[in-house]
Amino acid sequence: MHSRLCIVVDVSMCDMRIISWNVNGLRSLYNKGNWAWIEVSQPDIVCLQEIKAEKEQLPDDVRIPAGYYSYFNSSRERKGYSGVALYTKTEPKKVSFDVLPSKFNTQGRLIEAVFDDFVLLNVYFPNGGGGPEKLAYKLEFYNVFLAYIKKLKREKKSVIFCGDVNVAHKEIDIARPKENENHVGFLPEERAWVDEVVAEGFIDTFRNLHPKAENAYTYWDQKTRARGRNVGWRIDYFFVTPDIFKNIKRSEILSDIYGSDHCPIELEISFTKV
Repeated sequence: MHSRLCIVVDVSMCDMRIISWNVNGLRSLYNKGNWAWIEVSQPDIVCLQEIKAEKEQLPDDVRIPAGYYSYFNSSRERKGYSGVALYTKTEPKKVSFDVLPSKFNTQGRLIEAVFDDFVLLNVYFPNGGGGPEKLAYKLEFYNVFLAYIKKLKREKKSVIFCGDVNVAHKEIDIARPKENENHVGFLPEERAWVDEVVAEGFIDTFRNLHPKAENAYTYWDQKTRARGRNVGWRIDYFFVTPDIFKNIKRSEILSDIYGSDHCPIELEISFTKV
């Protein structure tokens, strides 16, 4: 993939910045003025989750921002729920919404974009709260998604998947682990799924580059005003295959950016082209 940051010498060095952000309502983010951060920051790719909107409901500068190709997968079950959006300065070779079994494709939870150098999956995983049926759906979604990315890996694809995974993996990833041992989002079976992802060779970029970073969270409960006290959870991730990881320059949590109960996360990758 070629980006606006390529420097051509004997080879070209292409630096790419990818942002992932659960915006908890894209129209709300825009109306509060926080969309401007994306316009100013100008990432190469932006992956948004929980947009809670149809693309026709969005202002033109959000629906078709200058310099970007844009793609939206909204919930087909009910309006104002779930949904993901992808903005990219380079046109993908292919974009898909329905790569999982049909029962998991109706809530607008996934966009897959195929680029020259990798397959990108922007995913809003189910929350799982609200009763045993919802938790069972979440765990089933986890399993079918893992089966899909394992298939991509068997096909020798370079994979990046990002988004709100809705689980804190380790005790270091949550402010109050003991109090949340029986809370959805930190249940043993949810955390064990992340163990499986890692065992299959997918790398949690932030934790691998910042193995001892504490108090590093991406989500805070709004009702309890937890953000001001930094009582949070790290539930938003970039996972990559090892061939991508070797090219990563940075993986950061942008906790100073507001507008949602989540903050953005950032991945910077450098590709070398002969």
